[in-house]
Amino acid sequence: MRKKIYLDYAATTPIDPRVFKAMKPYFSQDFGNTMSPHSFGQRANQALEKSRKIIADFIKANPEEIFFTSSATESNNLALKGAAFANKYRGKNHLIVSQIEHDCVLESANWLKEQGFEVTFLPVDRYGLVKINELEKAIKNNTVLVSIIHGNNEIGTTQDVSAVGKLCRKKGVYFHTDASQSLGKVPLDVKKMNIDLLTASSHKIYGPKGAALLFVRKGIAIEPILHGGGHESGLRSSTSNVAAIVGFAKACEILLNEGNKENKKLTNLRDLLIKKILTSIKGTRLNGHPKRRLSNNINISFADVEGESLLLELDFYGIAVSTGSACSSKTLKPSHVLTAIGLKPQEAHGSLRISLGRFTKKEDIDYFVKTLITTVTKLRKISPFAYG
Repeated sequence: MRKKIYLDYAATTPIDPRVFKAMKPYFSQDFGNTMSPHSFGQRANQALEKSRKIIADFIKANPEEIFFTSSATESNNLALKGAAFANKYRGKNHLIVSQIEHDCVLESANWLKEQGFEVTFLPVDRYGLVKINELEKAIKNNTVLVSIIHGNNEIGTTQDVSAVGKLCRKKGVYFHTDASQSLGKVPLDVKKMNIDLLTASSHKIYGPKGAALLFVRKGIAIEPILHGGGHESGLRSSTSNVAAIVGFAKACEILLNEGNKENKKLTNLRDLLIKKILTSIKGTRLNGHPKRRLSNNINISFADVEGESLLLELDFYGIAVSTGSACSSKTLKPSHVLTAIGLKPQEAHGSLRISLGRFTKKEDIDYFVKTLITTVTKLRKISPFAYG
């Protein structure tokens, strides 16, 4: 039987069995609507509020500052659009986002631009790092919000969010960070880091899909983008997905107890894999910062190999990897993240994102490298560019 090796944890993670166990009662026993005053609803509401506190403690926030959504995409949309429209009347109509944000942030920013807002797309250096002095120059009197991704979903580079937060607080500007990839991998303290708005998602940390959060620091003005029954203190109307939120909280609990050990393991496997690829296969380069990167992320460019062909060939051998963000992997355009750090379109198209996870083993790495060498050699032989 063909091996099955999953190396696309940045796209999504499997639910940890302990998370699944914690969720089960809320599908058929404590299934009530949290807004219902009867006992069924109140039991569900108690589970919701307990989960809110667990997650708030995990990022050093107050429970009333955690608002549950259905996805990181929704949270990012709410952060940018909500802050923009809530502060427009004050003459604050300028936003700054980095060029390497997730598509949902860039698309939200572009949509706001169409509504008359001013947007600056901040460049990054060759490692994908935002330069603080360039950010400071970009902030203007009418700037309302700066959005800088914490750990990049494609190249793994981690930003100095504390420095960004300090600058934004000094300038009186809201600071939002998308921490979907970094939650559980990099310590987060929203108070010490001067973060005003933060996005995180359950399915990136071995919780279920369908649960995410937006942290909104007390006192931040933000306009809802969904209107209805007044759920989540009126900021996000929709019936609460209690089972998924309970799973989200359990996933955070597990990381609180086991995260440090897990990240050490992942960092060791990551560095081993990077070394093996770069030394075993000619014409390869690591994308992103060599040290300041997520513990599980590897992004490699292969000269004269088309990334999609490499992905499909590896899939034939039972290995799952990615050519970029899973949310935009079907597009034929080169990755905006890779072009932002200076790669040519051909180099960007020849890149793979390999992301490790909780259930990755050393033998998986060995099998992957062996298969990768064979596959790259095969594809280069039939490549019209013929790597020499």
